[in-house]
Amino acid sequence: MNCHELNSKLADLLLESDAMIAEVHQDELAHLAECAECRTQLDELRATVALLDTWEAPEPNPYFMTRLNARLDEERQAAPASWLERMRARFTYGSRITLRPVAAMAMSALLLIGGGTYLGMNWNPPATQPQTAVVHDLQTLDNNAQLLDQLESLSDQGDDSSGTSSQDM
Repeated sequence: MNCHELNSKLADLLLESDAMIAEVHQDELAHLAECAECRTQLDELRATVALLDTWEAPEPNPYFMTRLNARLDEERQAAPASWLERMRARFTYGSRITLRPVAAMAMSALLLIGGGTYLGMNWNPPATQPQTAVVHDLQTLDNNAQLLDQLESLSDQGDDSSGTSSQDM
């Protein structure tokens, strides 16, 4: 094992217990015993993790939200220079009016109009076939019947001619 391979497995060695390391990672332990640079790197990582374990997050200031809201109110009330600045300020700082109910009503109206249009397009009764199609189908069946009669007569004539020739012999 080389140092590059061990660097990719240092996190595993760092987070696993010593008993698991002794069982599974024999080749990594052998490399750590030989290589002082990798051993130093593992020790530095252990010290960093130990330091992070002792760190505690600071408590937030209880007046933070009050001051933030006051600052946002000041920025909302300040007169922007141009219409572009007004639009940017409106998107950045928001407004006191929430547009969610208006947006919900608009989406509901669009859904109803779209659904009604879709249903209106699909509620048309199926188109009936014109009467000429039925007449055409009957004519086709009649032609097929005539064709079958002709084929049967040819078949009967073929049987008669083959039968007479076999009787002559």
